[in-house]
Amino acid sequence: MSDLVFGLDTFGDVPEDDSGTLLSHAAAIRQVVDEAVLADELGIDVVALGEHHRPEFSISTPETVLAGIAPRTKRIRLASGVTVLSSDDPVRVFQRFATVDALSSGRAEVILGRGSFTESFPLFGYDLRDYDTLFEEKLELFVKLLDEKPVTWSGTMRAPLEHADVFPKTESGHLTTWVGVGGSPQSVIRTARHGLPLMLAIIGGPPQRFAGYIDLYRRAAEQLGTTAHPVGMHSPGFIADTDEEAKEVFWPRYRVIRDTIGALRGWPPVSRQEFDAEIEHGSLYIGSPQTVARKIAATVGSLGVGRFDLIYTAGSQPVSARLRAVELYGSTVIPMVRDILAG
Repeated sequence: MSDLVFGLDTFGDVPEDDSGTLLSHAAAIRQVVDEAVLADELGIDVVALGEHHRPEFSISTPETVLAGIAPRTKRIRLASGVTVLSSDDPVRVFQRFATVDALSSGRAEVILGRGSFTESFPLFGYDLRDYDTLFEEKLELFVKLLDEKPVTWSGTMRAPLEHADVFPKTESGHLTTWVGVGGSPQSVIRTARHGLPLMLAIIGGPPQRFAGYIDLYRRAAEQLGTTAHPVGMHSPGFIADTDEEAKEVFWPRYRVIRDTIGALRGWPPVSRQEFDAEIEHGSLYIGSPQTVARKIAATVGSLGVGRFDLIYTAGSQPVSARLRAVELYGSTVIPMVRDILAG
């Protein structure tokens, strides 16, 4: 599977320095840029930046950070992961990513999602009761904008457009656009209906449970007469020189962010036993390069996906450890996965 695409994803989690002090949000953003530059040098295919509006994360406007990464990199594709389209304006999202596409000479991608976090809705004046309608209508408009021709459109959540032309255009006439899905069959079918690539957020439990969604996407595309693209997936993980080091760096900081968010969602505190079980049988890719490569290869092989993104930050893991994780992913894990799958 030489055409298999590998990415790195982050929400710009605010990291610690080597003394254990948290960086400022500004320094955390600059750190993400440095990590993307390293990823580019290592030949990693994609960097995808997610959007959050919470104190633990530094990135609220992925495309702005991607614009900063663009002139410092040469080949890595620059994606969001995800852009919460429901609480944004489709025209402005298209314009911003078309701008990143220009700055990067055609390397921009956007991954659109409904958002598993809801802070952006009240922040930008949207009602959560409109959660489904907002995404349905705005995705419909965004798909029209992808034609890069004057658009006539009307809906209930936004002012209508009448033969509106949107600028800038992309040089290629095509902005690569995915839809991020966390496990809703309706969302899978919607993605197929629009003929867009599917990106699965597999962040808990055995990854093989998503095989049915991949099959549903392909069957829906066939029945609807649209294109079934190679499916992507992203899952959290962390790489260090040994299994034990990876766990000990990742676990205590992961536990803090997991329980902070879990308290808002009514989840019980996570235990070390649950954490270890998720590494062994679930969707956490944590360990040495050999351990992580074997697990990625097993998942990719069983699901048949065309892209694997590692969410390499989940908490305040130190800057030095994050840089080492990026280095090991690009220099060792990716070549090893390719070798395993080729064999």
